[in-house]
Amino acid sequence: MIEEKFDAIVIGAGMSGNAAAYTMAKNGLKVLQLERGEYPGSKNVQGAIMYANMLEKIIPDFRDDAPLERHLVEQRLWVMDDTSHTGIHYRSDDFNEAKPNRYTIIRAQFDKWFSRKVRQAGATVLCETTVTELVRDAQGKVVGVRTDRAGGAIFADVVVLAEGVSGLLGTRAGLRKMPKPQTVALAVKEMHFLPDEVIEQRFGLNGGEGCVIEAVGTISRSMAGLGFLYTNKESVSLGIGCLVSDFAKKMESPYVLLDALKNHPSIRPLIAGSEVKEYAAHLIPEGGYKAIPQLFGDGWVVVGDAAQLNNAVHREGSNLAMTSGRIAGEAIVQLKNRKSPMTKRNLALYKTVLDKSFVVKDLKKYKDMPNLLHTDSRNFFTTYPQLISQGAQNLVRVDGTPKIEKEKATTAAFIKARSRWGLVSDVVRLAFAWR
Repeated sequence: MIEEKFDAIVIGAGMSGNAAAYTMAKNGLKVLQLERGEYPGSKNVQGAIMYANMLEKIIPDFRDDAPLERHLVEQRLWVMDDTSHTGIHYRSDDFNEAKPNRYTIIRAQFDKWFSRKVRQAGATVLCETTVTELVRDAQGKVVGVRTDRAGGAIFADVVVLAEGVSGLLGTRAGLRKMPKPQTVALAVKEMHFLPDEVIEQRFGLNGGEGCVIEAVGTISRSMAGLGFLYTNKESVSLGIGCLVSDFAKKMESPYVLLDALKNHPSIRPLIAGSEVKEYAAHLIPEGGYKAIPQLFGDGWVVVGDAAQLNNAVHREGSNLAMTSGRIAGEAIVQLKNRKSPMTKRNLALYKTVLDKSFVVKDLKKYKDMPNLLHTDSRNFFTTYPQLISQGAQNLVRVDGTPKIEKEKATTAAFIKARSRWGLVSDVVRLAFAWR
């Protein structure tokens, strides 16, 4: 086993871990990255959205060789009941720009590419290596790790924990508490393979254009949840996620929800004739700003999903992960250049910079939204979607009923379901949580 001391050890080779490792290695630090999977991305078969601006700050020319699927030109949001959807969408030819803003990616391919960049920057990357313990000195400072490989401890000035949402190592070490079931979602996804020309025809796309559909409503069976569909070059990523606490409370099966979503009248035609080749389940942090744990200490920092950095309102995760990894890496580089010890006081620099970034500012803006949606999920994910669908159908169905009577019937349905006070209360609470 490696015996020399490193400037930094990064645990995990996902978005945040790769961003941190690359940033430090590119700036001349001696970096060791440890990944328990067979290769970086081996635990990720699902498609995802990658945000170009955040990666450009790390690897400006990433478009030259990164495995990108489609650049996104259209975003759809569907509010669904059992037989219909009411939707809004935004599409712009502005997104057919020279350097597109968002892409769909296949994480297994993208993470392998990112890891190659980490190696090229000079870091040492070891896969199939599980970190079993953090090593501390007599004063309690983290000074290295132990792994399941033969040999002794591996030492470093600082350890970056990018181990994902479960964060078992950090939890066992007492650096943070185990995430609560009500702050973590379980998402299940399938990859549906179709010819590229079929995907483009069904979604109204040209060339490398892509489309994203995100859906809420009765598809989550009164649980706080989200369905999603991403178009890739020759596949469609389809999935749904709900809070772990809701799955336990409702005794619902994630795969049953996904199966129902696949057979929904609005989704079924989009994936008709596809071949399903991959299935995965993944935990996603959903607690928002109030769930962020301690981010730094003597000899350690935590980044990405392990730090609960996910914007559930805007469904953004990879950009927060890459940004937190980059900021942590830059803070460590700055401290090394100053020859400052990696103490808790000095590593507070990471949080100071992170707090000034969009990452924490966005999470803080929506700090009350998770609690609102999670505690009143039946109304927001079942009652209102059903009412919206009924109102939309009432509006477009022509049956000789005067329009004023239709409007009165729709208004009466909302009042009957929620009462006037309930409607006002919901609007006010939503507005305050959104502000």
